[in-house]
Amino acid sequence: MAYHPQDSSPRAGGVATMTAGAVITGLLGACGVAPEPQAGTAAGDTAMPPQATVPIPPSRAAEPAGSSSDPPLSAAPLGFDQTSLSPQDKPRPERTPDVVYVPTPQPVVDAMLEIADVGADDVVYDLGSGDGRIPITAARRWGTRGVGVEIHPLRIREANLAAHRAGVAEQVTFIEADLFEIDLSSATVVTLYLLPDLNLKLRPRLLRLAPGTRIVTHNYHMGDWTPERQRVIGDSVIYAWTVPERIPPHLR
Repeated sequence: MAYHPQDSSPRAGGVATMTAGAVITGLLGACGVAPEPQAGTAAGDTAMPPQATVPIPPSRAAEPAGSSSDPPLSAAPLGFDQTSLSPQDKPRPERTPDVVYVPTPQPVVDAMLEIADVGADDVVYDLGSGDGRIPITAARRWGTRGVGVEIHPLRIREANLAAHRAGVAEQVTFIEADLFEIDLSSATVVTLYLLPDLNLKLRPRLLRLAPGTRIVTHNYHMGDWTPERQRVIGDSVIYAWTVPERIPPHLR
C-alpha cells in the first residue's frame, strides 16, 4: 500500500482511481445520452465525477509531465522504500555500528538468562540490545529490571514498542549510546552478543564491575578468561563468568 507524501491516508494501489458511476457517466456522454440526475442533484445539473489524484513526491512536483527523468510507473515514489510510512524518516546511528545486527534466537535468550540465574533483584544490562528481547524476556519471566544499550535509534524504537506490547515498559529502559562509554556500575548481570575482539576490548571494564556480577555471552568467549559454565543450544554456545573478588594477574 502506497502513501501520499503530504497525507498519511492510504490511497488504493498508489494510483488514481475512478468510481464505477463516473465510468458509466463517461460512456453515456460518449453516446450522446444524458445521464439521469443523481439523488440530491437538481434537474439540469450534471453530477461531476470525483477528481482523481495522482500522488506526486515533493521533489518531483515542479517537473513537467513526461520528463525524461520521470521514474517508471512501477517504481516507488522518491523518498520512500517498500516499508516506510513517511518520507525520509529513517533514523541513523551517529557512527557505524561495530557489528551487523543479528537477533539472538529466543531459545538462546532464555538459556542465557537461565545460566545467569537472574532474579527479581537483578539489573540486566544488554550491550548491543537490538530489539530489546533480552531485557524484555528477563522482565517478563523473572521480574528483573533491565537496561538495553544500543547505538542504532531504529532499534531503540523497536525495543520501546516491544516493551510496551509486553507490558514491561516500566521495568526496562533502552539507551541510545556507545556501549564502550556507558556506565555499567549498576549492573548485576551483563549480556553480550558481540565479536571476540569487542569482547576483549570490553573485558577490562567488565572485570572492574562489582564482584559477583555475572557476564554471559552468546557464541564468543573472552580470550584467556576461562568461562565457569557453558551450554550448547542448537548451533549456539553460551559462555558465563562471574566477576571475581581478586582479578588474576594474567587478566590485569
